[in-house]
Formats: sequence, C-alpha cells, structure tokens
Amino acid sequence: MYAFNYHKPGSVSEAASLLSGSEDAKLLAGGHTYIPTLKQRLAQPSDVVDLSAIAELKGIREENGGITVGAMTTHAEVAHSDVVKRVIPALADLAEGIGDPQVRNRGTIGGSIANNDPAADYPGAVLGLGATVRTNKREIAADDFFVAMFETALEEDEIITAVHFPAPEKAAYVKFPNPASRYSVVGAFVARTSAGPRVAITGAGGTAFRHQGAEQALASNWSPDAVAGITTDPNDLNSDIHASADYRAHLVAVMTKRAVAKAG
Repeated sequence: MYAFNYHKPGSVSEAASLLSGSEDAKLLAGGHTYIPTLKQRLAQPSDVVDLSAIAELKGIREENGGITVGAMTTHAEVAHSDVVKRVIPALADLAEGIGDPQVRNRGTIGGSIANNDPAADYPGAVLGLGATVRTNKREIAADDFFVAMFETALEEDEIITAVHFPAPEKAAYVKFPNPASRYSVVGAFVARTSAGPRVAITGAGGTAFRHQGAEQALASNWSPDAVAGITTDPNDLNSDIHASADYRAHLVAVMTKRAVAKAG
C-alpha cells in the first residue's frame, strides 16, 4: 500500500467535511473492492474515510409502504431481517446469495451500489424495485443512478446514506453464479409493481439494466412462458473467460423465466 491518512468519523457531516477538505479522499464501506485495490497499489488516496462507526448509516426500517436500508447495513443483516423477509422477501433472498458468510458479514449495501460492479447483485434489486438512493445531498431514482461500469451518478463528495425500496406485489431474483466468487454471470430481478412489471439484469452488461422487452411481455401476460422467447443483443454484453456475450444473451432469457416462475 501507499501511505495515506486514516479517518473514522462518527457522523455523516464529519465524513462529508473530511471528503471535501482532503486532496484525494476515498470512502471505505465494506472494503471488499477498495482494500484489495490499495494492497495492489492501484490507488493512492491522500485519505481513507472509514464509515463503519457512523450509527446513522445503519439499520432497517419499514417506511412509506416499503423498506429503508441504511447504507452501512451489511448483507447478512438484510438477509436475516424479519422486516425484510415479511415486506420484500426477494430482497432478503438476494442478500443471502451474495458471496460467502465472510463477505455477507462485512459487505454493505451502500458500498456495493456505489462501486457498481457489473456483476454485483444489489443493483438488480435497486433497479428492479424502482428504489430511491438517498445521499447527504439529495435523492436519486434508481433509473438515474447506475451510469456505466463502476460509475454512478454520485458526485465526488457525495455519500450514500440509505436506500428506500418500495414493496412490490411480488418479486424474485435468480442468478447464474460464478462457482468461485458467486458473483452474477447473469442475474434477473423481476418485480410486479402497481406501475407495471420491472425487469433488471445484472452481470450481463457493463452495468445493471432494465430489459424493456421482458417488461413489455410481462405487462400483457405475467408468466414464465411470456419471457421464454425474449432476445438480448449480444453486442451490448460482456464477453470474458466466464461466459461469451452470446451465452450471456441466452442466460438473460433463462434467468428471467426462472425469476418469474419463482415470483409466482
């Protein structure tokens, strides 16, 4: 690692002050991406601001017909929450499938969506449920939040404080996991909401995206058969050692069909 100044603020306002007052400060949430990056000397921040001591960023509560999850709430806490299991069971199920127990007990929802790894699971839930990302400055709709691979709408000195998920009529998440990391090679989060169906795809492209074809098919017929024949342009998808773009395009239809069947 390169040398840096380490800070552990006790409030969001203190963390924001450290961010704006430092030459090149970076936030540390769960650390599953940033700490390896530091170890490999691929980043040289002037300051690292650890958010783990900020109580106001943690917790889960039922609110406004849905659930609000604090940014520093761990995957394990979401997975085991009785409130989440009752109001949005698909969200608890998704969290239970992230990584392994070590990852689930350290990784946080805020860190996951801020990093926006294309193979991460939480972006699927945020997009699929039409969530709202709350920061210390504003609220950002899910459809506006994920911009590109490892890029979001967040400003340099902006801190995610919570994510609000509206409760759907029904929802489910199914993924084809990498057998080693359990990252999503392709995942599909489907939700039937009062405004119509939403289908979010993870792992396939540079960032999570909504599948308009699947949503249109489900709008007229909510059934697995309705999405069995959906197509996805492989030219827009990732191709790597884990799966070709063509195979990912095939998996989009398979995972979406399974997710609709799982939702019921």
